[in-house]
Amino acid sequence: MNVLLLGSGGREHALAWKLSASEELGQLFAIPGNPGIAQFATCIPSVPLTDHDAIVSVCASNGIGLVVVGPEAPLVDGIADRLIAEGIPVFGPSRVAAQLEGSKLFTKELCKAHDIPTAAFGRFSEPVAARAFIAARGAPIVLKADGLMAGKGVVVAMTLDEANAAVDEVFAMGGGVGAEILIEEFLEGEEVSFFCLVDGDTVLPLGSAQDHKRAFDGDTGPNTGGMGAYSPAPVFTAEIERRTLHEIVKPTARALADADSPFRGVLFAGLMITREGPKLIEYNVRFGDPECQVLMSRLEGDLLALLLSVARGRLAEETVLLKPDTAISVVMAANGYPGDYKKGSEIRGISAAERIPGVRVFHAGTRSDGHRLFANGGRVLNVTAVGANIAEARERAYDAVARIDWPEGFCRSDIAWRALGG
Repeated sequence: MNVLLLGSGGREHALAWKLSASEELGQLFAIPGNPGIAQFATCIPSVPLTDHDAIVSVCASNGIGLVVVGPEAPLVDGIADRLIAEGIPVFGPSRVAAQLEGSKLFTKELCKAHDIPTAAFGRFSEPVAARAFIAARGAPIVLKADGLMAGKGVVVAMTLDEANAAVDEVFAMGGGVGAEILIEEFLEGEEVSFFCLVDGDTVLPLGSAQDHKRAFDGDTGPNTGGMGAYSPAPVFTAEIERRTLHEIVKPTARALADADSPFRGVLFAGLMITREGPKLIEYNVRFGDPECQVLMSRLEGDLLALLLSVARGRLAEETVLLKPDTAISVVMAANGYPGDYKKGSEIRGISAAERIPGVRVFHAGTRSDGHRLFANGGRVLNVTAVGANIAEARERAYDAVARIDWPEGFCRSDIAWRALGG
């Protein structure tokens, strides 16, 4: 079977690597791809992800039997609907179901209607009412711009002054006054990412991970798209998983199915493990990045078979097998990220890094001239390692980082600190 993968980041490199191991795979194509993905796929960089007609044409020209959508924007934009209308199987939810990520307000109202545990909230379209809500609730408090913000449209305000100052900032993120923003209670606990495959009816747990959003050690600095991750998350016990499935994920899948908008794809629940139990922070409708890299490193069996079963509505026939090992991924980013950074610096030493047992380096923001590799983004490399335990995986990952020659990049030195007891 020929497969088309949409996307160009570290998440998609990890998916391409895992898909390439399937005996059922004929040819793998990628739009637009990156130099890492090109190790496994024929990349088509000339087609933009926003051009649905061109993507359909690529599918027709290459006998594509399954499209795997990596990033969220094409899903929110309705690429799955278009492909299904053309008779092309796709792994990824419809435009309506993708609103779980595309609109935080959509998700909060769904939670409210179906008694799904989440933070108390208010929704506002102008600053005066937003500030009145903040005054009544107090601080700390969380403000979120509605819509897709690449993981950066959130302000956690610890004081009333910070909260009021953040109102204008968040309105600007969301498109200005007239757009809606979400203000919700501050939840205390430990954050976890939980991934499930869903085919509309069946929910199949895929695994847990924890990521590190802040740019610098000690969880300081600005929020980013993610500076590292590890899997599994020790705090996500079997009992917490049971409750999450029963109280959060399955009711969500059932609500969408009952509304004739069944969810088909991977449902990524961002959770806070509170004293009362798991509460939903947000949903994403695609694999996390860099969580995908650690999940794929632990996944055993045929990824293509799993994704195809989702697209065909046959997930009940499948099982998920994960290695008992721990995986950790350290993001190497360009100096200055998530603010201003420069592109074009040369990267060396990836081959040396991958000579360490259990290590693979996924490309997140790179380009190649055919001989040399260059940085071409903010988050550039995902140095990923598997070990018998978190300490071994972490040692391997940072040994690999040390072998990569890229003075213009940086990384956090404390990924997985929670799993190591702080």
